[in-house]
Amino acid sequence: MKPKENYSGFKGTIKFIANIFSWTALVLLILIALFLAYYTINNRIAASKGIDADPFISLYTIVSGSMEPNINVYDVVVDKKVKNPTEIKVGDVITFTSTGTLTKGMVITHRVIDVFEEDGKYYYKTKGDNNLSPDSSPAEYDYIIGKVILRLPALGRLQSFIGTQAGWLLVIVIPALFIIISDILKIFKLTGVKNKIEKIEKEDRLQKYEKTKKEEQRKEDIKKRLKIEKNIYEPDPIIVNKKTKIIVGKNIPVVKEEHRSDIPSRIIGNNNSNYNRNHKKTKKKKKTN
Repeated sequence: MKPKENYSGFKGTIKFIANIFSWTALVLLILIALFLAYYTINNRIAASKGIDADPFISLYTIVSGSMEPNINVYDVVVDKKVKNPTEIKVGDVITFTSTGTLTKGMVITHRVIDVFEEDGKYYYKTKGDNNLSPDSSPAEYDYIIGKVILRLPALGRLQSFIGTQAGWLLVIVIPALFIIISDILKIFKLTGVKNKIEKIEKEDRLQKYEKTKKEEQRKEDIKKRLKIEKNIYEPDPIIVNKKTKIIVGKNIPVVKEEHRSDIPSRIIGNNNSNYNRNHKKTKKKKKTN
């Protein structure tokens, strides 16, 4: 979440005023640019068709006090094109090209006080709110530029000021440069922050990689140590010798064998003649004595 701007103190007040001024200038620049683009495109379309430009929206600066106090000098009126003559009613303020003797060809903005029709054509009798008498000639529908839909107070003063070199610098060039430089600084700042973030992420990845390698090495060392200790402390396998035990009796002697890896096994048969012979010799020796 973006932190709120701090406008406390003298510096904060200056910053607040500068922000208002810059944003106002930016909005005006955008509006002027849009209107100029529309006006230029409309004129080119009209020129390609071989007719006079008849824009849907037009702006005019009031230069006389005939409509005071409702519309003052240096006010700017916004006119909307009228597509049907019946759209204009008594009480509407219209902008038209005058056909009067004294004002012929001049663009006038006055209020409609009467509407009438002659020979299939509509005429509008007009009068300035601050004038004592109506206009000498009614306005013809074919010469109507548009009906006033909006008044911009004192905007004409700014228009006149912008027309001078000082006004152009103060109102257009300097605010535009200020906005452009501010945006460039913001881009550099964002680029620096992005580089720092990438550097931190790279260091984190490197640390994780080194940590993983150390952990794997530690596990390998433990495995090797355990293997060495197992070879050292593991006792030699017990070797059981294969022995033969003989039990002599009247019947066939029973042979019990235990396996011994280093002595070949042998089986004692059931012939006991050698034993009987040796036993008889022992008895004879005892008798001679």
